[in-house]
Amino acid sequence: MEFRTTIRMAENQGLLHHSDEVVLVGSCFSDNIGMKMRNAMMQVDVNPFGTLFNPFSIAAGVSRLIAAEPIAGNTLFSQNGVWNSYAFHSRYSLPDKQATLERMNARINASHQRLQSCQVLIVTLGTAMVYRLKTTGEVVANCHKVPQHEFSRSMASVEEMARELCGMVEAFHRFNPAAHVIFTVSPIRHIADGLDVNSLSKAALRVAVNEVVTAFPEFTSYFPSYEIMLDDLRDYRFYATDMVHPSEVAVEYIWQSFQATYFDDRSAQAIARCERVNKRLQHRPMSASREAVERFNADTQAVLRNLKKEYPYLRLDTD
Repeated sequence: MEFRTTIRMAENQGLLHHSDEVVLVGSCFSDNIGMKMRNAMMQVDVNPFGTLFNPFSIAAGVSRLIAAEPIAGNTLFSQNGVWNSYAFHSRYSLPDKQATLERMNARINASHQRLQSCQVLIVTLGTAMVYRLKTTGEVVANCHKVPQHEFSRSMASVEEMARELCGMVEAFHRFNPAAHVIFTVSPIRHIADGLDVNSLSKAALRVAVNEVVTAFPEFTSYFPSYEIMLDDLRDYRFYATDMVHPSEVAVEYIWQSFQATYFDDRSAQAIARCERVNKRLQHRPMSASREAVERFNADTQAVLRNLKKEYPYLRLDTD
C-alpha cells in the first residue's frame, strides 16, 4: 500500500554529464542545488548577481550577462553605509564605491564567459511579486532596505512573465545554441504577504513556465522541485525551523531526484565519489597526534590527486 504521492519523472535522460559546465540563476533554491553540484566538484557558476526572485530580474540578469553589460557607476546608491545596485544582491555591496563597482563588473565578465560555454542553464523562479521604483518604474532585484514607500508592489500576470521569459530563452539560445535551459519553481514559500498570495504567485509562475517550455520544447524543460516539496514531502518535518525553507533532508531528496532525472549512470557514480572525497576534505581530524593529522592530510591529498587523474575536468576550488 502506498502512503505517498511520489512524482514520476523520466530517469537517466542523460541531459547532464558530470563534466558539464552549469550556470544557475534565481531564488535561493538555486544556491541549494548549486552547492550540491559544488560538493560534487562540478564546474558551476551559482547566482552571479546573488539571489534573484522574480522573472523580470532573472531575465534582466541573463540579458546583462549575454551582453557583458557593465554596471554604470551612476546607478549605484549608498544605503546603510555601503554602495548598492538594484541589479545585485547585497552580498556584493561594499563601503567603497569603486571597489563595489569593480567587484560587480568582474563578476559579470566572468559569468559572461561561463554562460557562453555552459551546457545547461538552470533557472529557479521564486515569486511573481515585483517591486518597482516609483521614480523610474524599474523592477528591482533587491530593495536593500530602502524604505518601502519608494516602491510600488504588484503581482505580475502570467502573460507578462511568459513574454519576459520567452524573450530571455530566445536571446540565450542565440548566444549559446547548444545549451539546454531547465526551469523550476522554488519550493520555498514567500509568506510575508500571506499564504494565499504565495499560492497565487506560485500558480502564476508554474503556468508561465509551462507556456515557455511548450513554446521551446527542443531546448527547455521543467524540473518539479516545487511539486516534490508540496506533494511528495508534504510534512513539516521536511522544513527547516522557519517552516518556510526546505530542510537539509528535503534538499538532499530533491537533489537525488534531480540526479536520477538528468544524469547518466556514469555521472551519478562520479558524483557519489566526489561527494565522499569532498566530505573528507571538510573533515578536521580530532587527534592530538601531529603525525596522525599529517598522515590523514597526506592520504587525503593522494586521494584527491587520483580523483583528478580520473576526472581531469574537476572543479577543486571552493570559491
